[in-house]
Amino acid sequence: MRELSLNVLDIAQNSVRAEASLIKIELIENTKTKTLKISVSDDGKGMTAEQLLKVKDPFFTTRTTRKVGMGIPLFRMAAEMTGGSFDIESTPGAGTKTTAVFRTDHLDFTPIGDMCSTVITLVTMNLHIDFVYVRQVDDKSFTVDTRQLKEILGDVPLNEPSITAWLKDYITENTKQFTEV
Repeated sequence: MRELSLNVLDIAQNSVRAEASLIKIELIENTKTKTLKISVSDDGKGMTAEQLLKVKDPFFTTRTTRKVGMGIPLFRMAAEMTGGSFDIESTPGAGTKTTAVFRTDHLDFTPIGDMCSTVITLVTMNLHIDFVYVRQVDDKSFTVDTRQLKEILGDVPLNEPSITAWLKDYITENTKQFTEV
């Protein structure tokens, strides 16, 4: 994939299909060690040990709509091509955590891409699921937690256009702190 945000979207969609009620997406960058750790964790169905072994194989998928599952193998490959690492942990009935570490100074490092659109898409298309998005670079960070937003908004849904616009602006503005010098 051309952007890591698309990998995150694909992995998070796995969590949606696993009937998660909470999905946490973390991007933690360390500029000193030149690493970016991306984690997607959920409280969904989880996987058996057998499924966990097979999930890294592109010719294994639990979907019935197609015969291949490229999301996890591509995410793993993107991390390992930079000299980074990949790990996936899962417990049936408790959920799954996928973690990829990338070397940001490597020639094969894929750009992060548009995480704002990824988060907005996930939140507005899955109103029954709570999301936590954490973006951190060194000692600067911000968090968006839909549980807090839902508590403040009451009956107003997160896909209400003015709320979606505000959320997009909020994520965009807070992301600027990492790109401005």
